[in-house]
Amino acid sequence: MNSFHYILLSTSIALLAIFVSLPLLRLPNNNHFFFSWRPTIADLVLSNGVIYTSDDSLPFADSMAVRNGRILRVGNYSHVKELVGYGTKELNLMGKIVVPGFIDSHVHLIPGGLQMSQVELHGVNERDEFVRRVKGAVRNSKPGSWILGGGWNNDLWGGALPMTSWVDDVTPQNPVWLSRMDGHMGFANSLALKLAGVTNSSEDPKGGTIMRTSTGEPTGLLVDSAMQIMLPCIPEVSVDERREALLKASNFAVTRGVTTVVDMGRYYPGTSVEFSWQDFSDVYQWADASGKMRIRVCLFFPLEIWSRLHDIINKVGHAMSQWIYLGGAKAFADGSLGSSSALFYEPYVEEPENYGLQVSDYESLINMTLAADNYGLQVAIHAIGDKANDLILDMYDSVLTINGMRDRRFRIEHAQHLAHGASDRFGKLKIVASVQPDHLLDDVESIEKKLGLDRAQKESYLFQTLLNSKAQLAFGSDWPVADINPLRSIRTAMKRIPPNSHDSWIPMECVSLDDALKAFVG
Repeated sequence: MNSFHYILLSTSIALLAIFVSLPLLRLPNNNHFFFSWRPTIADLVLSNGVIYTSDDSLPFADSMAVRNGRILRVGNYSHVKELVGYGTKELNLMGKIVVPGFIDSHVHLIPGGLQMSQVELHGVNERDEFVRRVKGAVRNSKPGSWILGGGWNNDLWGGALPMTSWVDDVTPQNPVWLSRMDGHMGFANSLALKLAGVTNSSEDPKGGTIMRTSTGEPTGLLVDSAMQIMLPCIPEVSVDERREALLKASNFAVTRGVTTVVDMGRYYPGTSVEFSWQDFSDVYQWADASGKMRIRVCLFFPLEIWSRLHDIINKVGHAMSQWIYLGGAKAFADGSLGSSSALFYEPYVEEPENYGLQVSDYESLINMTLAADNYGLQVAIHAIGDKANDLILDMYDSVLTINGMRDRRFRIEHAQHLAHGASDRFGKLKIVASVQPDHLLDDVESIEKKLGLDRAQKESYLFQTLLNSKAQLAFGSDWPVADINPLRSIRTAMKRIPPNSHDSWIPMECVSLDDALKAFVG
């Protein structure tokens, strides 16, 4: 036995002697204090499963130990069983799969909850059904009350956009406002237009469009910032309604396996920047203080009020509690493809004069981004068209040059259509591409009509190309624009099979199961 082993043995004997010679300490309840080498005991041990860890060094395990809602250990059962003790519940998974709680990286949580109590138009594929649902809402409403709802997608019934004449006969005493599924277009009946003062002579606001007939009559459709004409006329949603919406939305998210969301709030082009702030103070802080939070939220606020966000982070930090994290600031570069307001280099095929809308002034956008970034806030910009994405990539590049390099994780929300070379810039600049796979299912019927076959297939939903460029993909739903359903979104990202088809759309952009899971679990 060498001197090293003697030292170890001597040390062990010495420690044992110290423990044995220590007097027992009396506690107030007259119980004895004693030393124990027993490891922490788990509340729950799962075994005989396929547990996905997202850790490349141990991608899968068969067992896991949990205590007080926290994972203690993951590995094989012989390693985990050490934590089994009195009171431990053991569950044999019998080969079932376990994954971490999903993180939906882009939702509008309270709007989603509110829409659950309004006219539901998702999936409606006939004009008659659209009208029938509006008529049914009128039947259950008092004269003079607003008929609110949304989720309609004109591409599902052939592309024709709704007009006031569709519903005026069934809504003579009720103003109507129904948002398109993407949130970038809204439909009003004639009574609502009258209340908002929209006439033949009304001018289009900057960054928005009042859609008209060939004779100049408003059709009832307001695009992007033009929606701000209507919104002040709609009764404000009460605090109680918003609180109930949060609870409904959170409970629904949990049923889909979503345990964390990045919430972009009630902020769309044309809406008040105050909505997000009101929801933070009236709803989220209330839910947190009263123990009603069900999922973790990372909140983003309008970039216009970044200084307010900075002030509160300066006082309390980013993590307000285990449930609420103050994330960053968001703005918009363009509209949406479905509303023909996404900003492109080339015009829409069926509208040769329409290149889309740039909904934010560039100088204002870069100045706010520079200031917010200088104070350490994460910035996320909505960009869908190829020109809009390049615009924001250029802006982020300028901010990096001016403010210097650091781990800032700028985000581009949606990144749906990318010009040649844009994917490489995501990787080079370390921009997070926050994308929504299920938007592909909603858009695929119209992409080729709006952009032409060549543009559509070269620059749309380039998930694998972004991964090849070392970009960070973050998957989300954009709920309530699309359903909050990570399992379906994972399948969409892997298969890219549109409705009513058996073939993948741009199969080279399909991603692996591992990459899809990582994009949903962080």
